[in-house]
Amino acid sequence: MNTLEQLCNQFAKFIKFDTWGCYPEGYDRAKHGPYDPSRYYGKPDTPFSEVKLRDLPAWFSRREKGLKPFASLISRAHWRWQLKYMHPKKSTAAPLWQFAVAIMTVGYIANYMRL
Repeated sequence: MNTLEQLCNQFAKFIKFDTWGCYPEGYDRAKHGPYDPSRYYGKPDTPFSEVKLRDLPAWFSRREKGLKPFASLISRAHWRWQLKYMHPKKSTAAPLWQFAVAIMTVGYIANYMRL
């Protein structure tokens, strides 16, 4: 294999491009029921809020690293927010206020040096 081919293979392995658009590895329709995009189907681990400082390096070493796991993390967080604030039958104005506060915060940070 030439260097370019090796580099392409390493990049494909890093981003795990062949698994995009597929169900997560731990998902089993018979066991979990309908697919929920806001749920993590991997092996359960200690939540970050319960990790002691001395166990933090070991906890981070058990995490999956790469672009695909990070994209999955962001996607799950987005779907949790969507299902909690945007999709309930009796929704409130909370998502509008959250969006307004986020825009104001970004504007404040962007213009901080000019204030």
